[in-house]
Amino acid sequence: MADIADGAQLEVQGSGSKPYILKNTGGVYSCSCPAWRNQSIAIERRTCKHLRKVRGDAAEDARVGAAGDTNAPARPAARNVRPKSGANASAESDAVTTPALLLAHSWENDVDLTGWWMSEKLDGVRAYWDGKQFYSRQGNPFLAPDWFTAKLPDHPLDGELFGGRKKFQRTVSIVRRQDRSDDWKEVAFVIFDAPKLAAPFEERLAHCQQFVEDVAPPYAEWLQHEPCKGVTHLREELARVEGLGGEGLMLRKPGSRYEAGRSHTLLKVKSFKDDEARVIGHAAGAGRHKGRLGALEVELRDGTRFSVGTGLSDQERENPPPVGTIITFRYQELSNDGVPRFPSYVGVRIDAAPFEPTTRRKRA
Repeated sequence: MADIADGAQLEVQGSGSKPYILKNTGGVYSCSCPAWRNQSIAIERRTCKHLRKVRGDAAEDARVGAAGDTNAPARPAARNVRPKSGANASAESDAVTTPALLLAHSWENDVDLTGWWMSEKLDGVRAYWDGKQFYSRQGNPFLAPDWFTAKLPDHPLDGELFGGRKKFQRTVSIVRRQDRSDDWKEVAFVIFDAPKLAAPFEERLAHCQQFVEDVAPPYAEWLQHEPCKGVTHLREELARVEGLGGEGLMLRKPGSRYEAGRSHTLLKVKSFKDDEARVIGHAAGAGRHKGRLGALEVELRDGTRFSVGTGLSDQERENPPPVGTIITFRYQELSNDGVPRFPSYVGVRIDAAPFEPTTRRKRA
């Protein structure tokens, strides 16, 4: 069967007069047909009869993990499901529970961070190793090859799938694939915590370091930390990391325990703020961008709508994130009307939960 090269697109004739467009963006395939667009699952798990006709059922089943009906999309993993007894027990036996991860608050210059443990904030994809498999923040599996997970332990680890600074979108395109490709050789699992170890942070981090040094898993590392000596040290380290293309810093409170949800024992420090938004439209480009994307029309969770037109590569303008995709963007500050100022596109956020805005607000 044929395939579509990365970054390329293909026209196929549908039932109407207008052809449908098939695309491959970093191993994520899409189709402009309603059957593909209207599926309520993650875009990397969607398929349709047009993609199957071009790529073949075997290739699509391997990509999306489909089983049984080869014309049906893969079923999304259930989240936060408690086991049931009786007739529904077997139907829910393979449900995936969202990992209870420790999440950070932003540092607002309101806490003295002297003595806190400081590390680089990696620009990768958060990953929870449950002892058998990787899962995203939302409980979706990452299908890593067996050779990538070789020598990882049978107990949980918290970390980041990291492909390097300024390679966030490339990392996303690798880990979201369903075919366990050799592209995983570009990624490392950087470990920074052991969630189930009932001990202070220092002991948990030492456990991660000792594991990596003793077992030497081929694609795993531990994340180094150092004590923060004060605000001057913090600012110097932030400037150094950002100068190298890093995203920022993470600070852990000494002696803190691992807890689920957002905690003030974990703080992120960045020169720019970031947030997530949902793509609601594509604005046509002008000038050198004529004939392709000019800007993404997006909205926040509170319904605020605005455009993101910078930070997009030429390839991303040719193959923009589909409507409904959750993206990450950076910005300097919010206007008085709550609109992000100088937003810049970072990439598709594959570990964020879909959302519908609470209200609808036009851009000020």
